[in-house]
Amino acid sequence: KINRYTRRELGADEVYVFPLILCDNEVDRDFERFSIEALHKLRRLFLGKTGIFDHNPKGTNQTARIFHTAVEQDALRTTATGEIYHFLTAKAYMVRSEKNKDLILDIDAGIKKEVSVGCAVEEVLCSVCGKNVKKQPCQHTSGKLYDGVPCHYTLNKPTDAYEWSFVAVPAQPAAGVTKAYTADEQDCGSLN
Repeated sequence: KINRYTRRELGADEVYVFPLILCDNEVDRDFERFSIEALHKLRRLFLGKTGIFDHNPKGTNQTARIFHTAVEQDALRTTATGEIYHFLTAKAYMVRSEKNKDLILDIDAGIKKEVSVGCAVEEVLCSVCGKNVKKQPCQHTSGKLYDGVPCHYTLNKPTDAYEWSFVAVPAQPAAGVTKAYTADEQDCGSLN
């Protein structure tokens, strides 16, 4: 899977692989959430996308690339909106090199962990009135209570995925490098 993105075939000893949660359908710190349908579309859009730092699109910030994605669910967990919790997972790789040695150590040590995604969507839907505020603004304010329910926006119909970034504080608290793969992903490389 990795070699689909390389100019020459890389051996397993030349790459460092790590798993990520990119985003989910839980209401986040910015009072936004992705719809489940959006997560499935983003699964395809994030394949091959580069990892950078702090959403700064300079070429020198490129550090890793996604080679596998999946949408998973935790049937035992529900979101603030009452949906079953769904999340977009990914596997990324980087070349093992002297330049990346410290970053790999920081990832393994849990220092570089949190991530955030950069993408575009067609719809930003108000949870109170249902309007697509990208096309027709409404009078509701995210985070404010309306009849006891906080207003939030649902991000729907993604059109592009630009990048994912290592950040200090992600909008989505669960987004970041994870410790382990799920059982069916063990064939993609090892990470202890």
